[in-house]
Amino acid sequence: MIEAVDPTDERAVRNKNNLIDFYEQAINQKNSVEAANKLVADEYIQHNPLLPDGAAGLGATFAALTAQRQNARVVIHRIIASGDWVWAHVNFLNLYNDDADDLGVAGVDIWKMDADGVALEHWDVLQPITAAVSPVNGHGMF
Repeated sequence: MIEAVDPTDERAVRNKNNLIDFYEQAINQKNSVEAANKLVADEYIQHNPLLPDGAAGLGATFAALTAQRQNARVVIHRIIASGDWVWAHVNFLNLYNDDADDLGVAGVDIWKMDADGVALEHWDVLQPITAAVSPVNGHGMF
């Protein structure tokens, strides 16, 4: 994983670590409700129209998803933090199937954190990865 964070920006370092912890707990360890209760604000605003607002809604959504998809996981490739903002370039795997060969979905998540390092707001851009598409430039998604 590539990290871009000023080590003297204590808020950014904490927020980066909290977000990494959220991904790990909520998706990889399948403790979504606990992770959301700890690291997402009750008044959390979600800008992805397929996901609910609030810690309870986000936790329940990921809990249902990871219960259906035992192989669901996320790999963080790049993470950038500055003050209250954290950007993560990720690969979500097995969100839609449990196929061992699933290439997943490439995503860029943008998170706004509060003064305590809890997620207040989230935006994302997602792109399915398919083997049928050969890059014209020879570069991979990650």
